[in-house]
Amino acid sequence: MTQSTIGSRRALTFALGAHAIWGSMPLYLQLVHNVPVFEYVAWRTLFTLPLCLAIIAFRSGMGELAAVLADRRAMLTLLASAGLIAVNWCLYVWAIQTDHVYAASLGYYILPLTMMLLGLVFLGEKLTRRQWGAVALAGIGVAALSAGALTTLWVSLTLATSFGIYGLLRKTVAAGPVVGLAVESMVLAPLAIGFLLWSANMGPGLAMGRDGLETFGMVLGGPMTAVPLLLFATAARAMPYTVMGFLQFLSPTLVFLLGLFVFGEELHPAQLACFIAIWAAATLFTWDLVRSSRRPAARPA
Repeated sequence: MTQSTIGSRRALTFALGAHAIWGSMPLYLQLVHNVPVFEYVAWRTLFTLPLCLAIIAFRSGMGELAAVLADRRAMLTLLASAGLIAVNWCLYVWAIQTDHVYAASLGYYILPLTMMLLGLVFLGEKLTRRQWGAVALAGIGVAALSAGALTTLWVSLTLATSFGIYGLLRKTVAAGPVVGLAVESMVLAPLAIGFLLWSANMGPGLAMGRDGLETFGMVLGGPMTAVPLLLFATAARAMPYTVMGFLQFLSPTLVFLLGLFVFGEELHPAQLACFIAIWAAATLFTWDLVRSSRRPAARPA
């Protein structure tokens, strides 16, 4: 599915769906809280690959997959994106498991600013004055939040940078969302299999199979990985990257709300200031987009 075959409204729906799933990830990760990080990511990779291949076969897309595998430039790009998403997965799961949820949330609050910067620098996209104002408001909110998390700021910055560049690569690579994710999983699969074999024979052993609910959580890692990434990649190819970047504020806000109302975490003044600033920015940015979409096109002279 490419930019020419998906409308802006459907792309927005896909983007919102991706962020809804990502925003609920802390709830899902409770199922695998005691699974070692690298083992979980390895199983996540292996369960993602057959799901992607099944979708490709159902869509009669094996020809596209073969073309991408034969395209040196596409393969180099997907090799880089595979490495970036692996780093992102491992660091995020580690942050949740070690109770650094604050740092993980901050990383995904920084991510939209990273995506907007990449869109401006590498894709030549433009922002209106009101959109720049929204970016400034969001930046103030992130600055207020980061003031209380300097010791784990490296976690936040790595999460933001790795996924920001990943999204940029996926927007520009000559591969559809499903095929691209399948190739990324193929690239990572040998490493995943090698790690699991080492863990089973020479390492600490495997968590897979020791508990039914935990095992179900690991198997669920495939669709929990594939579905939001496919939605995101599809939307990213059809929407301006700067707009995709600003929508990225939604998932950390959902995480924030889960922490407040579900996990009962204390709301600190810096977090409240960040929340208010970012949603003020989101309101301004959205209002400008709606206003621009309703403006009649200029008539030719």
